[in-house]
Amino acid sequence: MTRVLALAVLAAGLPLGAQAADGVSYTYLEGGYSASKSDIAPVNREVDSDGWSIRGSAAFHPNFHVFGDYTREGIDGSAFDRDQWRAGVGYNHAVSDRADLLTRIAYQRLDFGQGFDADGYAVEVGARGVLLPALEGYALAGYEDYGSGFDSEFYGRVGAQWTFTPSFGVAGDVKLVKGGDTQWFVGPRLRW
Repeated sequence: MTRVLALAVLAAGLPLGAQAADGVSYTYLEGGYSASKSDIAPVNREVDSDGWSIRGSAAFHPNFHVFGDYTREGIDGSAFDRDQWRAGVGYNHAVSDRADLLTRIAYQRLDFGQGFDADGYAVEVGARGVLLPALEGYALAGYEDYGSGFDSEFYGRVGAQWTFTPSFGVAGDVKLVKGGDTQWFVGPRLRW
């Protein structure tokens, strides 16, 4: 918890006058296919699931944005579903005309039904930027804690968006959790 507070204080101390890097938009809506491979700690079994996700973000200041996402996946060979959502706030600071440093904090909830659920928080830090005229990418390191019954874990997240027009593209994301969990997403993105 001390590390989380230290990261939050560091982010708050960064200059507020900077803007987002050119070509990077923190206002978008995307939806598409998602899949997960998870080790459910209380049950100690590996499960595969797939379904859909909807995600969005809205910039409310040149350096701040709110974001959220919802994922619903059916667990293979089971009547259970995996519902996961999160909502948070992010801070971006341009380090060049093509790249931002990024810090995000979120509340998140995981629900498998039948009273098997948890809620907690996540903190992410990393970079996001324009790699090619039509390609944007990001890499984040994070920490998440769902409370009792679930392991607190560090994770890495990488993603990219290929733009066909200034407001439309295809996005992809992979989250690799230290304990062995993996989550994928791919789908169209609208941005403005």
